[in-house]
Amino acid sequence: MATTFNDRIDVRISTEQKELVKYASLLRGFKSVSEFVVYCINNEATKIINDSNVMFKSVEDKKIFIDAILNPPAPNENLKKAQLRYKK
Repeated sequence: MATTFNDRIDVRISTEQKELVKYASLLRGFKSVSEFVVYCINNEATKIINDSNVMFKSVEDKKIFIDAILNPPAPNENLKKAQLRYKK
């Protein structure tokens, strides 16, 4: 079954970066630099998503975290005391 490609990403990199990527691609035996780049970005994206899913096990966990960031609770007495101690 052939894979159909119907989207594109264009990036600009320095000559040194391109040579580094070409060399790494050759060392790993990829047919082309493009194949190597697609492989690498797919692996990295998967790792990032998996790391995120480890931190937040569910959509509800993510909602709770975002809500706490966007709508933090008012400081309690202990936090107010700690702030005063820090300022001294």
